Amino acid sequence: IAPFNPTNKHKPWIETEYQGIVMENDNTVLLNPPLFALDKDAPLHYAGEICGFRVHNGPSGSSSVQFEAVVLDRSTGEGLVRSKEPLDCESQREHSFTIQAYDCGEGPDGANSKKSHKATVHVRVNDVNEFSPVFVERRYEASVPEGRLFDRIVRVEALDADCSPQYSQICFYDILTPNIPFVIDNDGNIKNTEPLDSKRQRVHTFWVTAFDCGKNRAQADAQVVVTVKPSCKPGWIGWSKRVEYTPGSGSIPLFPSLHLETCEETVWNIQATVELQTGHIGKGCDRDSYSDRSVRRLCGAVRGEVDLLPPPSPAANWTSALPTLPSSDSSLVFSFNGSTHVAMVPDSIAAAISGDHFTLQLWMRRGGINTQPPTNQARGNRREEETIVCSTVKNDDSFSHYSLSVHGCRLSLFYWPDVSAARPVKFLWKLEQVCDSEWHHLSLSVQFPSVTLYVDGVTFDPALIHDNGAIPNPAPRQRLVIGACWETEDKQKDILNNTIPEGKDTGDLIVCYVGGYRGLLSGVTVRPGSVEPHSVVECLYACREGLDFGDLETLGSGMKVHVNPSQSVLVLEGDDIESFNRAVQQVTYRNSLRFATPGVRPLKLTTSLRCFNEESCLTLRQLEGYLVVLQPDAPQISLSGVGPHLARPAPEFEGPRGVPLFPELRIVCSLSHAVNTAAQGMEGGALMSDAVAHTLDGCEVQPLGEELNPEREELLVDMDALRERGLEIINTTAYIAITGAESISVYEDVLRSVRYRLAKGSARFERRFRLSCSEMNGRYTSNELTLEVNFLHSLDSLYHPSHLLASQQQFLHPSHHTGELSGHTLPNPHRNSVVPGAATVIIMVCVGFLVVMVILGVFRIRSIHRRGEGARGGSKEDSGQWDDSALTIIVNPMESYESRMGISADTEGEGEEDEEVVESPDDANDDQRIIIKKEGRDGHPRRY
Repeated sequence: IAPFNPTNKHKPWIETEYQGIVMENDNTVLLNPPLFALDKDAPLHYAGEICGFRVHNGPSGSSSVQFEAVVLDRSTGEGLVRSKEPLDCESQREHSFTIQAYDCGEGPDGANSKKSHKATVHVRVNDVNEFSPVFVERRYEASVPEGRLFDRIVRVEALDADCSPQYSQICFYDILTPNIPFVIDNDGNIKNTEPLDSKRQRVHTFWVTAFDCGKNRAQADAQVVVTVKPSCKPGWIGWSKRVEYTPGSGSIPLFPSLHLETCEETVWNIQATVELQTGHIGKGCDRDSYSDRSVRRLCGAVRGEVDLLPPPSPAANWTSALPTLPSSDSSLVFSFNGSTHVAMVPDSIAAAISGDHFTLQLWMRRGGINTQPPTNQARGNRREEETIVCSTVKNDDSFSHYSLSVHGCRLSLFYWPDVSAARPVKFLWKLEQVCDSEWHHLSLSVQFPSVTLYVDGVTFDPALIHDNGAIPNPAPRQRLVIGACWETEDKQKDILNNTIPEGKDTGDLIVCYVGGYRGLLSGVTVRPGSVEPHSVVECLYACREGLDFGDLETLGSGMKVHVNPSQSVLVLEGDDIESFNRAVQQVTYRNSLRFATPGVRPLKLTTSLRCFNEESCLTLRQLEGYLVVLQPDAPQISLSGVGPHLARPAPEFEGPRGVPLFPELRIVCSLSHAVNTAAQGMEGGALMSDAVAHTLDGCEVQPLGEELNPEREELLVDMDALRERGLEIINTTAYIAITGAESISVYEDVLRSVRYRLAKGSARFERRFRLSCSEMNGRYTSNELTLEVNFLHSLDSLYHPSHLLASQQQFLHPSHHTGELSGHTLPNPHRNSVVPGAATVIIMVCVGFLVVMVILGVFRIRSIHRRGEGARGGSKEDSGQWDDSALTIIVNPMESYESRMGISADTEGEGEEDEEVVESPDDANDDQRIIIKKEGRDGHPRRY
């Protein structure tokens, strides 16, 4: 056996780890460090040479398939790693595998070859920029409000399929569309460079592109659309500051297009308050425009009220010391200062309203004109109650006492049914109306122990009823004071022992007043007896205008509506914006008066919102506007059927009943309004007049010139008819005024009965009267109807020369038409054709001519008597001789006046005879008869 001589003693050696890089378009792997295998057997042939490398699977078990290692130099052991096929970085970027080196062994056959340890090879595939960016979306849209600069409006995004950060990242974006107010940053964020204006351009459209870090541009550009929204301001949209109302329109919506914009803010409660201010209209809001007394008649109130604050007059002098203020209606407003202004009603008036059943009514405004009464008083500085009415009433055999007072926002009625036996009771109401410094009407109906209070026609129950305990008894005597109350007898004696305060001497004791009222009062009345029904009180004083809600059935779920009693405040509450908007559009203004008071009514809308996030909840400002009530169509009150002349014989005026002045009076009331006739096929417009049923509230008959002389003349009115219809009359020498709300037909009947009467021998030439009527306290007046009364006198006084001058003064004042001599009032077609002065001159000339003729006749008669009997027999002048046995002169005093007027006396035809007789209805006055006989065309009177 040969001896053992091993020649291949050592294993090859390689590095333990290699890092390799290969490009996507190449298969040679560049290793770091380079691949060299070393063998210590070198330089022996075969044993020190490297014959190959073997690639083994990596951790994934698949990388070795894609790579191979080859020997470049066997002696140096240099090797090369390469991929068997092209690599794709996008599919696998890194590969790992192991590699071993083999020597050549001991001989050419490679026997006894040795292998090295396994080294790890990490190969990274280097990327090639083969892909371009691609946008995630082809179209980007955004909406932004106008007028603001935004940090980012929209973000565009592009992606690159390359695997390396260099080629897969988007390095920058670019806007391709020029001259637009937008920029884009490297991250794709787009923002505006200036505030956008929706009115100038509502939609902006532009294109953008992207580049990767290898400067490859996107395959397709992206489109960006930015819509500019009008700026969203939280609040009411569609508010109209001015709202017009045409009288007679009923109800109209105040906010037909109003809706609330919350700018997507989530709210869970909305409350809106609508306020209508009508305090400046009369005594607050639009009530009937007639006087209080007329309204009571129209509403069917029970008569018999006693006015405790009447206008100052000799018969009602207890209000003469009170200051008064102007009022927009016919009522008189009295001012009270809390100390010196007190009205002591006479006992005669107070005695007429005794009893424990009565109704007290009054208009009240606390604090005067510009003073707001304090609602809260600090402790220790509380003011006493302010007494409005204080009264001690004598019943059959006892005395009862009551007082109506205010204190802060409380109204109290202190009632003592019997001051000697029963205990007093106090009724208390807590009312905002007492202290809001506005006009309010109070109606207190006492039917003890039941007490009912109406404020502006709305019923209020007392908040408290209690017994006041031991209170000093008032004086057992009748007394009624307005504006304060008096001290008790005991206190008055104590005060009088020291000093006498402000007071008034009532004859037996100086009355000291306490609890003075500060404010305004008007229309204070007391009516004894049964109380007024609620419907009557509501008709009397309820507002005819106010806020209302259109249709409660359309009110959405969760919505609430509240209207205060005076209908000046309406509150809406809800939680859904859409339902709330629909409800707001149903708020209406109504006015039931046909002739509503024109003017401005201020309007306010206050809104409060509650949100889930109270800190960021919206706050809306108060909206202010006004409602304008337009001027209503004025009614045309027309008086006709009278005059202009009324001629009657003087004795008729001297009769016991006189002569009716307006026997055929007609009153017509109509409305003239514009009507659009273009729709009916006519051009332009026209005025249409519609007759309407109206209520007059006053007519006046006034003598023109000097006033009536009560010793010689008077105007008579049927007082029974006036009382039956509830009308009132003021009869003075300057005018007669008939007042009260009544229908036109009633006023026609009353005015037709107005008569004019003269004393015996008081007839004049003429007397003129003027008639006019009005409604709604003189707001609308009629035409002025003027009547000229002519007195027809007898001519018997002309028989005696001594009465010629008197005849001239008492002669008939000629009218403009001869038909008036018949005693009837006829229309005059030739008005103002001859002035009365000219006619008087003509009549005086005629009378003078008549006097001359009479004198000549007397002289002629005397000359005939001197001639003797022979001159009578054969004289040819017999036809001119006058027979004075029964001298009768018949003359037409209007003959010369008719000739001046161009009126023919025989208008009936040729050859006709007509006889006119003007005589007094009294057949006994035959000497006052005037007979006029006309014959022929010339119209000269025939003498008998």
